[in-house]
Amino acid sequence: MLDRFLFKQIDNSALIVFRIIFGLLCFLESVGAIFTGWIKRTLIDPQFTFNFIGFDFLQPLPGNWMYVYYAVMGFFGILIMVGYKYRISMISFTIMWSCTYLMQKSSYNNHYYLLMLLSAIMVFLPANRYASIDAKNNPNIKEIAMPSWVKWVFVLQLFILYTYASIAKIYPDWIDLTVPKLLMANKANYPIIGDLLQHKFIVVLIAYGGILYDGLVIPLLLYKPTRKYIFLISIFFHLFNSIVFQVGIFPYLALAFSLFFFEPEKIKNLFLKKKPLYTKNEVITKNYKPILVAVGVVYFTIQIALPLRQHFIKDNVLWTEEGHRLSWRMMLRSKSGRTSYKVVDKASNTTEVINMSDYLTKKQIRTASCKPDVIWQFAQHLKKTYAKKGKDVKVFVDAKISVNGRPYQRLIDKNTDLASVPWYWAKHNDWILPSQLDK
Repeated sequence: MLDRFLFKQIDNSALIVFRIIFGLLCFLESVGAIFTGWIKRTLIDPQFTFNFIGFDFLQPLPGNWMYVYYAVMGFFGILIMVGYKYRISMISFTIMWSCTYLMQKSSYNNHYYLLMLLSAIMVFLPANRYASIDAKNNPNIKEIAMPSWVKWVFVLQLFILYTYASIAKIYPDWIDLTVPKLLMANKANYPIIGDLLQHKFIVVLIAYGGILYDGLVIPLLLYKPTRKYIFLISIFFHLFNSIVFQVGIFPYLALAFSLFFFEPEKIKNLFLKKKPLYTKNEVITKNYKPILVAVGVVYFTIQIALPLRQHFIKDNVLWTEEGHRLSWRMMLRSKSGRTSYKVVDKASNTTEVINMSDYLTKKQIRTASCKPDVIWQFAQHLKKTYAKKGKDVKVFVDAKISVNGRPYQRLIDKNTDLASVPWYWAKHNDWILPSQLDK
């Protein structure tokens, strides 16, 4: 039974077309970061970046070299698209993208995380076996079929993503429309559609349509009678997100996943007319089966477990942010902070109030004003900066934040020296004061 589920051969048209689209999107994401100014704002202008904790060694290249870095990534995207030196190109893009993902989180976006996961998965897939330069140069690798596990890797990854995204929205501030209203209020200045986005119907559609779509899209794509209808809804849903929320390539990547749900004959006839259709349904068990099963179990266990960790950490994730990242929690809260940093010289006991703009960009200031892990990192950065001047200092933070429009409340124990405390990834950091969100 397991052999049939994993190793039944199916037509590979969906994977081949997905590789082409995926490579194109990797290219567009990379060069788009150059031409939209994202690299300048995020990786060049800042004095330093807020990397993922534990990855301090990953820092942007000096000067304008990050432009070259992203241009090289874009080049690998093109190679992936045309299927040239596919494995090397895919590994190279995966490493480079993962490094850029981990070196900064001020511009954190769930689709950056998804692209990192997908890139790593694509390394191991036979995506260059047809319609590729590799297959043209080496006809021995040309194939029109693939094992069925390739399809189910995508389906399961998407099911986890969308299910957690749907469940995360089922909380009071989303259900009572507080967050959707705040999201739309930020779009009021959009030309033409800005006023329309403030209409209650749109707010309700975003709130409850989002829950229903995320929760049902994968089952409805798997069920043939509803497939074409949910696909049409998906087109509207993702184009709306692209226009209104400007979330990069994610909407188009999400639409590309639909290839794995439609009949192979349709995909072949639409995109690969000259390709033969595979119809034999052979079961060809591979000798890597034990490794595949072991790696699959470990990988998807981690994917299921990571979003659950917030429930094992004290207090509300909306307040502490502990367990927020890597959990498919998308556009769920609006935060603002009133935060000040105070440095105390241990030797002279003199105090200096930090002007945050001397160290951070405007976007970094917003992040370092309301997110505890970033606040801790900035305190550590200040300690290192003063150590270079020959001073051993304490760093105290007075932070008050507003979550989803609530009154400002103190976030950090202002008597704790954040320069001297560790950061705990898997448990609550006690210097984060208890929230009053549920009161």
